[in-house]
Amino acid sequence: QVQLVESGGGLVQAGGSLRLSCVASGGIFRMDVMGWYRQAPGKQRELVATITNGGSTNYADSVKGRFTISRDIAKNTVYLRMNILKPNDADVYYCNAHIATHYVPRTDYWGQGTQVTVSS
Repeated sequence: QVQLVESGGGLVQAGGSLRLSCVASGGIFRMDVMGWYRQAPGKQRELVATITNGGSTNYADSVKGRFTISRDIAKNTVYLRMNILKPNDADVYYCNAHIATHYVPRTDYWGQGTQVTVSS
């Protein structure tokens, strides 16, 4: 059974940094795009950044130049380095991955979310 487990969220002052990690496990045959999304209460989940197997990245305009997504394919892990954090970056951050197993075709999987809080 595929699982995505995030870690690294927490409380940080505005201008500070955090690094989120997400490890995928559970019978993975192939994993394509991995990414990070965030969601505030009562709002839709929004894209933060994605990264392909080849290393191509895509960022939301609001985080360009401050956030960096990376991945370790051998470890089935994706990271999000967040610098110069702002109060409006405070959200629950979710890891996402497109994964195929030997029994289930390519499917979207989500982590449970990790809270990022930024104090002003």
